[in-house]
Amino acid sequence: MKDSYDNHIDMEEVYQEYASLVYRFLYSFTRDKEWSQELMQETFLRAVTAISRYDGSCKLSVWLCQIAKHILWQEIRKKKHMELVELEDTLPDLTASDGETSVLSRENKMELYQAIHHLSETEREVILYRITGELSFREIGTIFGKSENWARTIFYRAKQKIRKELDQNG
Repeated sequence: MKDSYDNHIDMEEVYQEYASLVYRFLYSFTRDKEWSQELMQETFLRAVTAISRYDGSCKLSVWLCQIAKHILWQEIRKKKHMELVELEDTLPDLTASDGETSVLSRENKMELYQAIHHLSETEREVILYRITGELSFREIGTIFGKSENWARTIFYRAKQKIRKELDQNG
């Protein structure tokens, strides 16, 4: 399945190639396997009905993740029950030397999320995809239509900004 505009796109092939990526993308937000699965299915249903509007101006994977994100936000607004930014006890501590493996104490979680909130939207999304979504840098790059190295660079720079803000407040 090539990732560019084509007059005839086989949606079964699209599903086979991108279902896992869309699922992991959604799971990075919801942390709920069943809901992520439902949202992924809805994403592909909508993609089938909207495929004639896909113009090839972005990668197909990016287009699908945009649909998924739109559906997710619609559901959150509709249900008003999602704990989207609720932290788990295993959220990585970005102030640790390795940046991804330590556990934050409960009192530091608010400070971390305040620091993440001050990042640009792109930096914030990359950080959250990486630390909560278990997405690889390659997958994050694909979501944004960028390279793996781009995702690594954005993550590193955002992590440095978070460290600096936490150091200033700590």
